Amino acid sequence: MNRQPRWTQTWLGGVRAAGADLGRPGERLGLPASGPGSVSGFGRRIGAVLVDWIVCTWAIGRGILGVDPARSAWVGLLVFALEYLLLAGTTGMTLGMLLFRIKITTVDGKRAPFPVIVLRTLLLCLAVPALIWDRDNRGLHDRASRTVVVHS
Repeated sequence: MNRQPRWTQTWLGGVRAAGADLGRPGERLGLPASGPGSVSGFGRRIGAVLVDWIVCTWAIGRGILGVDPARSAWVGLLVFALEYLLLAGTTGMTLGMLLFRIKITTVDGKRAPFPVIVLRTLLLCLAVPALIWDRDNRGLHDRASRTVVVHS
């Protein structure tokens, strides 16, 4: 008896469970499989955002500005956005990205121009676009700004 998987098994298991070969992250973009210029994984990206968020809300927000992050999350978000604009806009990476050795580039490997960083930062601050990923480990904020986060 030929047992075909039920449609719920392939739907719940994702596209890979249905037998589709999607390739490795970054392959469609022409990026290397490993080393500098390869697509960064989720762990490094999440670690970098956490470092940036802690620095912005606690060290700068509370330590320098004297604002309690528990009472005013908007100040932390504003400082976070300013950090992204200043650091990623000038160097292509934030403090957290520097620690995790990743950077923002355009899909063709060039440094992202400042208007692209502005768009990416605004979408990142909305959070939802950053939570929806594609098979190349790019969030909607990356796709909209035509950027990719790669190993530096």
